Amino acid sequence: MKTPETYQSVFGGEPEVVASAPGRVNLLGEHTDYQGGFVLPTAIPQRATVSLGRNGTQQHRLRSANLNHTLDVPVGEVGSSFAPYLTGCFELSGVTEGLNAFIFSTVPSGGLSSSAALEVAALRALRELYGLALDDVELALRGVRVEHEFVGVMCGVMDQMASSLADTKTLLLIDTRTLERRAVPLPEGSEVLVLDSGVPRRLAESGYNERRAQVEEACRLLGVPQLRDVLSVAELSGLPELLGRRARHVVSENARVLAALSANAAEFGRLMNASHASLQIDYEVSHPQVDELVALLQAHPQVYGARMTGAGFGGAVVALIHEGAAGLASNVLFDYHEQTGVRGVQVVP
Repeated sequence: MKTPETYQSVFGGEPEVVASAPGRVNLLGEHTDYQGGFVLPTAIPQRATVSLGRNGTQQHRLRSANLNHTLDVPVGEVGSSFAPYLTGCFELSGVTEGLNAFIFSTVPSGGLSSSAALEVAALRALRELYGLALDDVELALRGVRVEHEFVGVMCGVMDQMASSLADTKTLLLIDTRTLERRAVPLPEGSEVLVLDSGVPRRLAESGYNERRAQVEEACRLLGVPQLRDVLSVAELSGLPELLGRRARHVVSENARVLAALSANAAEFGRLMNASHASLQIDYEVSHPQVDELVALLQAHPQVYGARMTGAGFGGAVVALIHEGAAGLASNVLFDYHEQTGVRGVQVVP
């Protein structure tokens, strides 16, 4: 059996700092954070871990154990592949010397915020290594800048805020306009189930940026700063058909998050089902096989509700289920494989 890689086995010494951050799953509030909306994520147990040490050169050496790949990037340059997620953090943190970085992550890719977990873990390590005066919110916002300026994904603030601030016991309501937040308990008698559909996310980054541009155009036509300022879908009637559907998703999704705050488990589940339909039809970011998995979950008597989660075009699904009923996942995944030929896996719990 192969011995697992470590910072020590790769670089021949001890790291100066080690930090980690969790992935997240979003129960409601998808594609609203870049329009000042409300989101309701929770952290998942899987984490990204970054180990750092100075190497005395003007070159960063970056090792991803998951990808079995090493990159050498000169200080001040961004690099390619997975490098920008780290070098962006280095550049925004004022790093002027070469660092060795070892990355290991148990966060599945595909809608569970694996990139934000990596950025937050790297920024936590840099905060400790250099004594940076960054609180957890500022750290999350720096992670967003990494996505915008170095990775090229115009994401909102939810993923990094959740990775930096959420826990696995409660939901975290975030007002993405003001960054106000508070913990919200799960509905009584429920727990969260997350399944990876086994469908790689395709077009997720380009589709994400396209959707963002579409809702920004809708705002321009409506004369509002953000769709957060639209309180009713009736206000969208003058928009072109496509932009109207995109905007309707965001406006109705904000309403669903606010309704969920006082909902029991059954009503919360219905809101999740409605969210998936909106993402599938109005926002068009789902995938046929993801829809199959969601439908199987929604039809199960021990499931309150289910939906895709994340940017879409493949990836993970989240369900609110009866407390103690996580064993249902094996039967649902069996039926899913029988119907689609794709093997999904259980992620949480």
